[in-house]
Amino acid sequence: MTLSRTRTVRSAVLTAVLLSASTLAVPASAQAAPLPPACQEALLTTLDKFPVADFTVPDKVQSAMLDEVGKLSEADQRAFTENACAAWNNWATRNGQAVATDLDTRYRNAAGPVCNKFTTSAIGTIRKYAPNIPAATRELEKVAKKVWQNVAQKLAVEATNADCRKAYNGVKAGW
Repeated sequence: MTLSRTRTVRSAVLTAVLLSASTLAVPASAQAAPLPPACQEALLTTLDKFPVADFTVPDKVQSAMLDEVGKLSEADQRAFTENACAAWNNWATRNGQAVATDLDTRYRNAAGPVCNKFTTSAIGTIRKYAPNIPAATRELEKVAKKVWQNVAQKLAVEATNADCRKAYNGVKAGW
């Protein structure tokens, strides 16, 4: 797997399983303090836990997410606790294959350009699995929703393709 594909899959998987890459993959330089060990583990192992084959994230989405993460406030960064990340790691280990299968199936079945395939599959999978994410991750979920909404709003405004504008507008509210 190429480095670009690896980064795309990492972003896609985390986005679609609630925490999103943009939420978990906060660059160390943006952190007020080092991530707790369980959060570091999430960064290193999440990709392996969600082995998607077809689901991808458009480059514009990935870039917008990373930009948004760079803007996380210290209050948002405090959501990255040992307990929250440990709960996430345990849930991802137990549910990763099912989530990846759901993402791939939705992606293959979605019509239109990649932006629509991404939004349709990501939001569908998030809505399906979000109610089952452990309560300990709720603060992370709030951060993920904020990132998701801001990114979708930005992409909807910037999209030059009408289908992509419609796709991003359709998921701005989140899950």
